[in-house]
Amino acid sequence: MSMGGKQAEPTVSQMLSEARRLFTEAGIESAAADARVLVAGLLGLSTTAIVTRGGETVTNEQATLIEQGIERRLAHEPVHRILGEREFYGLPLSLSAETLEPRPDTEILVDTVLPYLRDLANTEGRIHILDLGTGTGAICLALLSECPEASGVGSDISADALRTAQSNAERNGLQDRFEAIQSSWFDSIHGTFHAIVSNPPYIASKVVHTLAPEVTKFDPLAALDGGRDGLDAYRTIAKDAARFIKPNGVVGLEIGYDQRNDVTDVFEAEGFKLLESVKDYGQNDRALVFALK
Repeated sequence: MSMGGKQAEPTVSQMLSEARRLFTEAGIESAAADARVLVAGLLGLSTTAIVTRGGETVTNEQATLIEQGIERRLAHEPVHRILGEREFYGLPLSLSAETLEPRPDTEILVDTVLPYLRDLANTEGRIHILDLGTGTGAICLALLSECPEASGVGSDISADALRTAQSNAERNGLQDRFEAIQSSWFDSIHGTFHAIVSNPPYIASKVVHTLAPEVTKFDPLAALDGGRDGLDAYRTIAKDAARFIKPNGVVGLEIGYDQRNDVTDVFEAEGFKLLESVKDYGQNDRALVFALK
């Protein structure tokens, strides 16, 4: 890379334009945004400060760090994986090998479930949430941060994910209201909940390998593969949810863009009714809320 041999210390804006040029040449879709987030993150600057402080020089150590980051991005590693964290619903969350990187679309599930939680908190006082397949803890922690009356359980089959979720709870001052439990779906769960939420794996097995390398090489397969038709997790959740939900509780789920009718059928067959369906920013169905009939 052109920076490598130079003794003169490059400026922030030089590093930024170098990153942007290489990303653009490599055909990376969001080249400019990725360059900005990566360079800012590695320098510990906000994306605003990176512009206002563009004339400042970076140390050779920082330049090397950025060059390594650029190489990793050129190998399709997502920017937030390189930085080791991502913001979700205003909360900084650490990522790890066995956690799905939380996506902006998942914030729609949080937006959708929150009004139900607030209503329940008004009538019940304290409320209890279960997040199945919690990963980084994103959904549960976002709900807890917005709803002070709530406490929550994040369950996951992965010990790595649970360590990450627990540290994210501590990082955001939510550890007193959050419990991480190792469980395959409901297997090790006890008690009942006012809300059960999940962003389960929902991609059909045969489609997983066609996803972008950013996803296939860096997101954990277990968080993506939903079985032959992509609906395995929904069947498992629907089969047992009635035993774990309080009579006036809700189930909130993220779904794939074409799964609204199928997932609704699965839940209706187990005694639930669809309360609400919400689309994402691309106008695809993305979140469903169910209650017991």
